[in-house]
Amino acid sequence: MKLSKEYFSASDLNAIKQACEYAEENTSGEVRVTIFEKRPRKSAGWSLMELALAEFKNLGMDKTRDRTGVLLYILLDEHKFQVLADEGINAKVEKKVWDEIANQMAEKFKNGEYLTGVVTTVMRIGEILAGWFPRKSDDTNELSNEVHIV
Repeated sequence: MKLSKEYFSASDLNAIKQACEYAEENTSGEVRVTIFEKRPRKSAGWSLMELALAEFKNLGMDKTRDRTGVLLYILLDEHKFQVLADEGINAKVEKKVWDEIANQMAEKFKNGEYLTGVVTTVMRIGEILAGWFPRKSDDTNELSNEVHIV
């Protein structure tokens, strides 16, 4: 966990968790953030999308009621990240929306604004989800909002 501490303090991780909670207030969607310090050994040759998809399934994000999970997957040692939305979202939200969000986050990261980049991205994801997937009267928080660090 040494590498992640170079980028995110304990209070940063708490701020990201709070951003996830806030982002979910007006939507039935679920937002998670995972930070991998380095590529898992078993994943040599995997694309970033394949890594994110494996983590998406590992976190049970493919099991939400309406398939409305979004994962922000960060691979620190390779300086890469992936925004991955479930099929319920992708049926309505165009890929270019996620590409724009990723470009904005990349700019923040280039400037060393890691916390701002993640929090801004999470909040933007929440806004998009609220527009397409408003909170339902019987909505429950299906997934943890804790940042998953591996």
